[in-house]
Amino acid sequence: MRLIPVITAILVAAVLYGVVIERDRLLSFARETDLAALVQGGGDGADPVEEPAAPVEEVAVEAPAPEVDENAVKVIAVHSVAQLVDSAVILRGETEAERTVDVLAETGGKVISTPLRRGSFVEAGQMLCEIEPGTRLATLKEAQARLADAKAQMAGAEARIPEAEARVQEAQARLDEALINANAASKLKEDGFASETRVAATEAAVRSAEAAVSSAEAGVKAAKAGLDSVRANIESAEAAVVRAQTDIDRLKINAPFAGVLETDTAELGSLMQTQGGNAHCATILQLDPIKLVAYVPETEVNRVEVGARAGGRLIDGTEVLGEVSFLSRSSDPTTRTFRVEISIANPGLKIRDGQTAEIGIEAEGAPAHLLPQSALTLNDEGALGVRTVAADNSALFVPVSLLRDTREGVWLAGLPQEADVIVVGQEYVRDGVLVAPSFEELTQ
Repeated sequence: MRLIPVITAILVAAVLYGVVIERDRLLSFARETDLAALVQGGGDGADPVEEPAAPVEEVAVEAPAPEVDENAVKVIAVHSVAQLVDSAVILRGETEAERTVDVLAETGGKVISTPLRRGSFVEAGQMLCEIEPGTRLATLKEAQARLADAKAQMAGAEARIPEAEARVQEAQARLDEALINANAASKLKEDGFASETRVAATEAAVRSAEAAVSSAEAGVKAAKAGLDSVRANIESAEAAVVRAQTDIDRLKINAPFAGVLETDTAELGSLMQTQGGNAHCATILQLDPIKLVAYVPETEVNRVEVGARAGGRLIDGTEVLGEVSFLSRSSDPTTRTFRVEISIANPGLKIRDGQTAEIGIEAEGAPAHLLPQSALTLNDEGALGVRTVAADNSALFVPVSLLRDTREGVWLAGLPQEADVIVVGQEYVRDGVLVAPSFEELTQ
């Protein structure tokens, strides 16, 4: 009982094979059969009648077309001619604020200012938060007093140096006098006119004068050291004044640029701590101008230039224009793409940070073919391309690059000026396989 379904399936498969695969042979066979019947003068049930040879010659004029190679694979192809298109690099990205800053306190204390609410527009330099001064004013006054005292000591220290130098000169003069006396006593002793006691006294006077000179020189050094100490005290006092004044200046936290508050400023009475605590005053965004940010694949990065015109279409249909302001020189290590930024004017702040945008960047025009997207295929290495009909009617894979995807089709670069592109059946052939193309008109 099970044998009958199997036989039936085999018969059906054979009939389908004959009808689908061997359709051309069946049609050719049918035409030859009809022609033979016509030559024999027969319809159904008619007796064969001999006819002259002339009619046979007339029918033979319409000889069938030469048969295609049995091994050729039937495909559908189109004859495509390249066109010069004003190509653009199409990307998908998002809007991003020109600047986003978390404004933090640089000194600790209690907030004494009324908070500004999120969404408020602030000007550059406008105060956002104010901290209670506490004892900082007293610290500043103390530092200023120390500075004044150090400056007062400066005059005395400077006066000691000339005094010490005068002592050195006086001691040097006494030394010269003692040397002269010692020299005279020594000569008189040689002539017998001076005693040894006098000579010894003059030599002692020389030693005493030399000691006085050394002492005077030490006094000069001490005076200079005192002056240096006073100068150091002045610099230390000045630094203390600067620190105290800077700490006071930091009590008021101002907006670094004009923008919109993304968060409320610090609440009145809250405590700000710069060491391991909460020192956040506010988050401010600059939205004019605003940036469109996207990532360019490495296959397209050489077509993008800084300064090129660009535009974007937001998800709500808003269209904006600008120019490329930045193109990264380093790719993302994960995606191998390059960051590109487009500066867009946003005077009314209608464009918000983080909106999705379709971005087009102007690039140099290039010849390209407009083909249906279904014509694209991959080779064994995973390269994107199309299969064409070569001059010897064999299939040939040609790698292409996608320039633009439109409703009418895809614009492809990499093909010759004219090409016969297989649009149906390209997935069933490989390079070198003979094909029997049927051409259709390209109607994109």
